[in-house]
Amino acid sequence: MTNKKFKVGVVGLGFIGPAHIEGVRRLGDEVVGIVGKDLEEAQTSAAALHIEKAYATYDEMIADPEIEIVHICSPNYLHYSHAVKAIEAGKHVICEKPLTVTAKESAALVELAKNKQLACAVNYNLRYYPVNHEAREIVRKGELGKIHNIHGSYLQDWLLLPTDWNWRLLPKEGGALCSVADIGSHWIDMVMFVTGLRVTAVMADLGTSIPVRKRPLGEVETFAGKMGGKEQAYEDVEVTGDDFANILFHFSNGAKGSLAVSQVSAGRKNALRYEIDGAQSSVAWNSETPDELWRGYRGRYNEILIKDPSIMSPAAQAVASYPGGHTEGFPDTFKQLAKKVNAYIRRGDYSAAPDFPTFADGHAALVIEEAILESSQTGRWVNVSV
Repeated sequence: MTNKKFKVGVVGLGFIGPAHIEGVRRLGDEVVGIVGKDLEEAQTSAAALHIEKAYATYDEMIADPEIEIVHICSPNYLHYSHAVKAIEAGKHVICEKPLTVTAKESAALVELAKNKQLACAVNYNLRYYPVNHEAREIVRKGELGKIHNIHGSYLQDWLLLPTDWNWRLLPKEGGALCSVADIGSHWIDMVMFVTGLRVTAVMADLGTSIPVRKRPLGEVETFAGKMGGKEQAYEDVEVTGDDFANILFHFSNGAKGSLAVSQVSAGRKNALRYEIDGAQSSVAWNSETPDELWRGYRGRYNEILIKDPSIMSPAAQAVASYPGGHTEGFPDTFKQLAKKVNAYIRRGDYSAAPDFPTFADGHAALVIEEAILESSQTGRWVNVSV
C-alpha cells in the first residue's frame, strides 16, 4: 500500500471545502464527488472544480463504495451526524473543527470511533506550518526551560461591521460559541500541541460587540462580505454569540496563560500569535509571517529562524515541501495534515498513536470550550477535566 492513492468525498462547499479539495488533489488523491446544500449547488461546484460526481444528498455520497475518505466541511451542527454516518459506513474521516457543537456529542464520536480500523481526524490544520513543528521540538528538547507563561491572540476583522454576516453567528448552526469555537479553538489546540501541556482551568469574559446585525436575504460565504459588491436587502437579527473574548488559562505544569480572540479587530486579517515563556528562553510565532519563528534570550541576541528544511528538525522537515526561501502558507497546511492521515492509513496499524489531531483532540477542545462558556456566564474559574 506504499503508493496507494485515495478516493475522497467532500461535504460542504463554502470557503473551507474547496481548500480541502485543493489540498488532497496536491497529494495525488482523487476527489470523486461532492455534496452541497442542494443538488444544484453541488452540480455547479462540480463543474467549476472539475469533479465527476455531484451527489444529491450526503447519504448518497456515503453509500458510494468508491469513497474511502470523507472530508466534513459542513456547518458545525451537521458534523456529528455526518461523522456518525461516515464511520458506520466504514469511511475514514477528516472533520472540520469544531468536531461537534457539544462535548456530549464529541464524546460519543470518540467512543464510536474506538477500535474501528479507521483514521478519524479533526482539521486543526494550523499545526502544519513547518515552524510550529520546529517549536514543538524546541520545547521537547527542554531549550525553553520550565514554561511559566503562554500568551497570545487570534484576531480577524471580517465581522467588524453590522452588515457582516455568517451562519456561525447563529447558535442553532454554529453552536453556543462563535469566535472562540471558530478561531480561539485553533489557538488553544496550537499551544497544547507545541507545549505538550493540557488546559486545567479557565476564566473567560465573552463579548458581543454588535448585538443586532443586518442579515442579508440570501446566502453569504465566509469572508465574502468583505468583498463588497451589489446592494443587498437585509433583515435585523439579534445576535448573542461572541465576536470577541478574553480568556485566562491554567496549564497542567502550573503555567498560566492568556488569549485575546476577536473577529472585530480592524486591520487584522488572520493573525494567530503565540508566545511561550520559559525559565531559559522564549519562542513566538505569528501566522501572518508563517515562515518565521522568533527565539528570545536574556543574555545574548534574539534570533529569527526562517523556515529551511535543511537546518530544521526531522519533525519539521516532514511537513515541509519546499526549500528555504519558498514560503509555505495556509493551503499547504491542508495538504500536510491529509498527508499524515494518508500515511497512517497506508501503514495499517490502527493501534499506533496517530501523528495528527484526532477525535480525542476535538473532544478535548469541546470540553475546554464549554468550560469557557460556563466561566463567562458565572464569572468564575472553571476546572477542565478531559
